[in-house]
Amino acid sequence: MILILVPDTRPDSPEYKQLLAHLANFPGITTRVHTEVGAEQTLTEIYLIGNTKVLSIEDVSALPCVDRVVRVSEEYRVLGRHKNDDRPTYFDYNGVRFGQDTLNVFAGLCAVDTLEHVEIMIKTLRDHGQVCTRMGAYKPRTSPYSFQGHGKTCLPYVFDLAGKYGIKVIAMEITHESHLDEIRDALYQTGNATGVMLQIGTRNTQNFELLKIVGRQQQLPVLIKRGFGITLDESLNAAEYLASEGNRKVVFGLRGMKTNMGDPHRNFVDFSHVPVVKRLTRMPVCIDPSHSVGSRASSPDGILDIMHVTAQGVTAGANMVLVDFHPAPSKALVDGPQALLMKELPHFLEDIQIAREAYEKRTALAERYREA
Repeated sequence: MILILVPDTRPDSPEYKQLLAHLANFPGITTRVHTEVGAEQTLTEIYLIGNTKVLSIEDVSALPCVDRVVRVSEEYRVLGRHKNDDRPTYFDYNGVRFGQDTLNVFAGLCAVDTLEHVEIMIKTLRDHGQVCTRMGAYKPRTSPYSFQGHGKTCLPYVFDLAGKYGIKVIAMEITHESHLDEIRDALYQTGNATGVMLQIGTRNTQNFELLKIVGRQQQLPVLIKRGFGITLDESLNAAEYLASEGNRKVVFGLRGMKTNMGDPHRNFVDFSHVPVVKRLTRMPVCIDPSHSVGSRASSPDGILDIMHVTAQGVTAGANMVLVDFHPAPSKALVDGPQALLMKELPHFLEDIQIAREAYEKRTALAERYREA
């Protein structure tokens, strides 16, 4: 059961103290408090953990400073959608809104290689009106002899260049808790020139200790990718690990499932799960067409496979697109064969807009038929 308190309830107020004292008398029930500080108001939620079925929603709603009560299901208790649950399906970070009704494109380098390539990429994004990108500093690789990323040494110039060209959010994968500290230190040293969305890659989706550590910090939002060899339910529960530790600013990423049933694509494209995740949870949903397809192959219609599957995901309601570009794919140190070219960026963005407009027309059509 979730108690959503009246906005701007102060923890030192008599009503708040009275509420906690009352909750402490419920046998077999513990409480967990979560506070979200927004630009205009502070929202507090109190989670009641235990046998809450015996509690009456009407009685609990009448307690001091309680605005409304949500009875949760067993699964996805924090991030899930529940009956009569009108909690928001979005969050704001560094001037960018991420929600189930928004769309943000994160085009960029799968792995940072040179300062020159970073600047070309970021400047090109700026020139086409983009404020988000992806930049890989830490790269988990199947082979121990493959390039593992430049790590903390590249962070200062990546963040400086992002600030110079107006990039507000960078999606950046981490694989160890020390990377979180390195990112925060570099952001501080560069005067918080930009923002970072931490990325939990498919290999670490069930690294539960890393999930707990990332979840305990609420400064940076998190993009968690679906595990490539586990069920959707298991992956959604991994996202719940983050939220249960306190970080509710979570985006769920679909990046294809590892099976040769998807050949010749790198992974079996799973973008049909976009509406499923949005129905089961309140998380925005990201698609990663680059790692799903894994090549620059195109169909007889002249459209790249990556663009086709991107359009499929966006038409299904995706809220974020994570995609690889590179100024010189042949020189890329990671996943060069799947990277799109700088000259293809305007085509890619325009194609996404067409798909987004199709999604909006489809939702409007569905609304008309519901009202009929």
